[in-house]
Amino acid sequence: MALVNMRDMLYHAYQNNYAVGAFDLVSLDFLEAVMETAEKCRAPVILSIAEPHFAHYDYELMLPAVEAAARRASVPVAIQLDHGHSLESATRAINLGCNSIMLDASNRNLPENIQLTRDVVEMAHGCGVPVIGELGYVAGVEGQGAEQHPGESAFTVPAEAKVYVERTGVDGLAVSIGTVQGRMKGRAKLDFQRLKQLNQAVNIPLVIHGGSGLNEDQFRRLTSLGVAKINYFTALSDIAAKTMRAQIKQNPNGSFIELKAGVKEAIGHEVERCLRLWGSAGRAAEVLTQCEPWAPVEQLAVYNVERISDQQSHAVMEQGRQLLATIPGVREVFAGEALKEDSKFRFCWRVRFCHRAAIDSYREHPHFIEFNNTLFRPVVGDQISINYQDSRNTFLLPLAGSAKTAGATTVLNTPESPANRYTNLIGL
Repeated sequence: MALVNMRDMLYHAYQNNYAVGAFDLVSLDFLEAVMETAEKCRAPVILSIAEPHFAHYDYELMLPAVEAAARRASVPVAIQLDHGHSLESATRAINLGCNSIMLDASNRNLPENIQLTRDVVEMAHGCGVPVIGELGYVAGVEGQGAEQHPGESAFTVPAEAKVYVERTGVDGLAVSIGTVQGRMKGRAKLDFQRLKQLNQAVNIPLVIHGGSGLNEDQFRRLTSLGVAKINYFTALSDIAAKTMRAQIKQNPNGSFIELKAGVKEAIGHEVERCLRLWGSAGRAAEVLTQCEPWAPVEQLAVYNVERISDQQSHAVMEQGRQLLATIPGVREVFAGEALKEDSKFRFCWRVRFCHRAAIDSYREHPHFIEFNNTLFRPVVGDQISINYQDSRNTFLLPLAGSAKTAGATTVLNTPESPANRYTNLIGL
């Protein structure tokens, strides 16, 4: 399992003057090409899904494949929502499996950008998820880039960047210094002096959008001036399309499978070029030692109810499923009933969180408090509540407000320990 905290990954790159590639994915060909190449090059990598692309595929179906690829990798991997535009989309992405957010509110004025970014940071940090903000506007010139990012580019102002970072608490900053979204016309004129000033002003990892079309010298100067992450898509898309056009020319009556032959390999060649050029190739082992593993946490509660019927119990469970699943950081809510009616505990809850940090924010969320105080506590009888972390991780999980225990303690509700008393059992 090599899914890791992206913040740790980027700070390693920032401190060692190289950049991690964040490659936008639009199909399994892209996903497999990026992962196979990252493994080949022993490079950390960011699997990126971009909100502007959601019109072209169902990202709820895409994300399980992306997460499966990340978890079976032997190199460090993070999963990013790219160009998220709202608090709602960021929350949904986290609950579906993203463990990093790139928020793009760059088309708003500075106060609005700061406010939205701060709201997203507060929510995401409560789930242990890092956030990349964007200040300055990177426009597109032609094609999809121009459609999705219309207008004129606006370069990032160092003094504004300093204020933005201080007021939002972002973990990284995407900047505008002369790149464009999508295809580049001619050679980009990058403002490296501005980038140097930005790096000195904010002192956090910097991010470049619009990496397609830059030359080797430009990439090297970017990584020497604080750029720790480069978002990359248009060049991969163009290479995939070019490969398919060549297949169509050679075999105009070919099947879909035949016409996309070689696409994955072509994408992989370009990804390898980038990983080696940006300096991330060969870094996997040292990055893994510096990164927190990204491991889900599960809360299991078994319980009995008092003073209500089975039908009412089922209604409580259904309301809980609907209410709790919307809380940031909640990956899954399972509510079940014992197969045998004479079981010691009749009902159970299993809530899966994206990260151990999400447990505290979950307990403080209005939806949990509403459910807990008005629906669950008044009817629960005996219960046991346990929090588990994946056994492949070696550290225990302390809960806020609970005693740290060396072993496992089980306490049932009795007249001396009323139904609203919760027992936290910590263990692996």
